[in-house]
Amino acid sequence: MRKAFVPPASRPVSAESRSARTPVATALAVMLVDDQAPRAALLEQALTDQGFVVVARLSSAQGLVEAVGRHQPDVIIIDVDSPDRDTLDTMAVLHRDAPRPVVMFTADGDSATIHRAVSAGVSAYVADGLQTARVRPIIDVAIARFREYQALRNELEATRTQLVERKRIDQAKAVLIKTRGMSEEQAYHAMRRMAMDRGQRLGEVAANILAVMNLLEGERHG
Repeated sequence: MRKAFVPPASRPVSAESRSARTPVATALAVMLVDDQAPRAALLEQALTDQGFVVVARLSSAQGLVEAVGRHQPDVIIIDVDSPDRDTLDTMAVLHRDAPRPVVMFTADGDSATIHRAVSAGVSAYVADGLQTARVRPIIDVAIARFREYQALRNELEATRTQLVERKRIDQAKAVLIKTRGMSEEQAYHAMRRMAMDRGQRLGEVAANILAVMNLLEGERHG
């Protein structure tokens, strides 16, 4: 039901912001979203007591993506009675553009709502409300699962890139065979030499060959 986290690589922090945070270098930066100020204050204190650093507190998910860009939190905690459509739409945009582990505490245990939240990128959906003693283990699980998800996502993207490049290389070889009268082996070795001479990947050389061929074809038919 949940996905998982890769804590972002260490980023430069200004002296001003560093002094405003805890001196513990390993403390995770948390962004808190809660529409009830008294409840949010209690949760912020509980997070601080457990060694987290609350870098921002929002009253709603409106403007969340921009706030994430400004504050660069490691984890986002959303505490709502029930996530509305706007909140879930914002989660989906965040998941696409600036993925972070998101923990959502709510009183809404509706299975359809849970499915929409997880599909929108929520890493941990806790439907029986917030208990401050459970916050750290839940965040730890969300972080681990987000990490696993990101690793799978990166692996899938790398596989897709390899498949695209392989297809591009085959197409470029076919161009050289047709236009230069080369054998498949000669075409491959010619592309390898070009890649080495130019300091490029074989896929980049193939893309250049295809781009030149498309340009020549366009001029010929123009």
